Amino acid sequence: MLMPKRTKYRKPHSLSYEGKATSCNYVAFGSMGLQALEGNYITSNQIEAARICLTRYTKRSGQVWIRIFPHLSRTKKPLEVRMGSGKGAPDHWVAVVKEGTVMFEIGGVSEEDAREALRLASHKLPVKTRIVAKAEKVGE
Repeated sequence: MLMPKRTKYRKPHSLSYEGKATSCNYVAFGSMGLQALEGNYITSNQIEAARICLTRYTKRSGQVWIRIFPHLSRTKKPLEVRMGSGKGAPDHWVAVVKEGTVMFEIGGVSEEDAREALRLASHKLPVKTRIVAKAEKVGE
């Protein structure tokens, strides 16, 4: 799973996923991309599941770019523990995705294969998505 090599703080404050993305909101590397239509936290497991889906459908031909990275650790207290006594231990890593962020890009395969691979990968993610081509602008 993806996770940072080191962080400044073990238990950071949570970041907001509300609002629109001001960066990473266009297809930069591939020919097609998967864009989020709403904000949410996406775990490293979900990113990995979508990546596997993309590479397996294209039979490892072409290229896949992952434009998001899980920098933020989320904490969780153990089950059946009473309230209080501090914040829980780090449990998993998440990427903060805002509306309009292009999360995955694919290139080097036909448009039909790219659309189908991105459609299958979108089912692994907890956000509504749309498939965008390289020529499309941000707000269209």
